[in-house]
Amino acid sequence: MNILKNIFGRVWALWGLIIFFSTLLIVLVPILITFKIKEPLGTELFRNFSKAWMTVFLTLIGCRLVIKGKQHFKQGETYVVVCNHNSFMDVPVTTPFVPGANKTIAKKSMAKIPLFGWIYSRGAVLVDRNSDESRRQSFELMKQTLAAGLHMVIYPEGTRNRTKEPLKPFYDGAFKLALATNTNIIPTLLFNTNKVLPTHKIFYLWPKTLEMHFLPLVETANVPIKELKDTVYNIMWNYYKEHKPA
Repeated sequence: MNILKNIFGRVWALWGLIIFFSTLLIVLVPILITFKIKEPLGTELFRNFSKAWMTVFLTLIGCRLVIKGKQHFKQGETYVVVCNHNSFMDVPVTTPFVPGANKTIAKKSMAKIPLFGWIYSRGAVLVDRNSDESRRQSFELMKQTLAAGLHMVIYPEGTRNRTKEPLKPFYDGAFKLALATNTNIIPTLLFNTNKVLPTHKIFYLWPKTLEMHFLPLVETANVPIKELKDTVYNIMWNYYKEHKPA
């Protein structure tokens, strides 16, 4: 049974790759045009194109997306969206389906991938984690992103969670940004992305219902950074344990 599942997962990965790049070519030109449009409209148009693209892509690879908690986003307000990170599938889900224009903090190296790298960089604040200067610049760019009326999506675990625990320890960056800009945090949890694109398997894709749950906002005013980080971590940990799909 496992042999058949592995064969199907790799055949399905080939199908997914074909669909991904075929549909990418359709949206590439409209997305490139958004580079020339002022913020926040440019990023909102980019999000809409990406949402249409990912809706088609997820449907064709058999991955239904269930979203809960969109009511926690209030019109006219911006948030630091703090999200767990389990898989390469996380960014294609968060960027298009977070309510409102947003950017994601992302690895600079991924922007070098032909064609896809252009789209990747359009929706991201890029950072080279090996460069102190790049990290400082990315922090300033994230502040400018929030000031322009966009949400910032950050994965505070830093890298994909390869453990069996709900979360890895959080870094401080998302919480420093929220405090520096007086921006409230919306904790967010993704479920099953690691089953669709497992971190421990190469060239493997599995159809599975994905879920993204937005939790009630966490206010940041006058909260020490460690207390804020621990509060968000505990909220997300407990929610994950209670709501993880079977």
